Amino acid sequence: MPQTRHTIKSLSQDLARLEALPQSVVAHGRDLARGDTLAFHRHRRAQLVYASEGIMTVTTRNAAYLVPPQRAVWMPGGVEHQIDARSDVEMRTLYIEPGACSDLPDEVCVLNVAPLLRELIIAAVDLGPEYEVDTPLSRIMAVILDQIRSQPVASLSLPLPSDPRLRRVVQGLTENPGDQRDLGAWAREVGASTRTLVRLFPLQTGLTFRAWRQQRRLLHALELLASGSSVTSVALETGYDNSSAFIAMFRRCLGTTPLRYVNSMTTSGESD
Repeated sequence: MPQTRHTIKSLSQDLARLEALPQSVVAHGRDLARGDTLAFHRHRRAQLVYASEGIMTVTTRNAAYLVPPQRAVWMPGGVEHQIDARSDVEMRTLYIEPGACSDLPDEVCVLNVAPLLRELIIAAVDLGPEYEVDTPLSRIMAVILDQIRSQPVASLSLPLPSDPRLRRVVQGLTENPGDQRDLGAWAREVGASTRTLVRLFPLQTGLTFRAWRQQRRLLHALELLASGSSVTSVALETGYDNSSAFIAMFRRCLGTTPLRYVNSMTTSGESD
């Protein structure tokens, strides 16, 4: 695949004003081009990071989260994070005062985005960030909060270790998810014993090496499928010998086939 040029973009100069508004929920829209990066930053308010079109990765110091159009990242206030556009992205973000989301998760997670929530977020961004109490927009925001509370958590995160040797392993697999080397080969690469890496992987990520690598391959596969790659080419690029083995893994992890997943993304996009 051609390499993507990465461009560091500045945060919107309007964000400080938006976060200072008296409204408890503020909607903001921003478009990013493929390869754009919003470098590590944090917000006082909690944030629902959503893209109505496109796919992005949100990375904290401890994990990376894939965000296709049917998902959003819930980001509690004060958590440092970086946003990378994997395609052209129409980012539609909600900034929520701590008092309005005390019953929402206190940890970063990926949430499903039902069609109703998607349309409400888009409408809120279109109507603008400022509104009065007991107005149509204020009632939309109340429904949005109820909808966020009801969305199930999706397993689209990738925990990141702190040990420098494990960091080298996961960096290698991040750059090349199809790398077939086993943990013994990686141990020799990073100057550690296989036994040490076997012990450290679940200790620092909650996953075995094989489970972590499979999750990395799954997230990369979702990026490739969203960009229009064929199932066969995705299977080969993510390290599978054939499409059947890849489809079996995909179904086991997400409960559906790659083609059905792609069709669901297309259907979501056509609902505008």
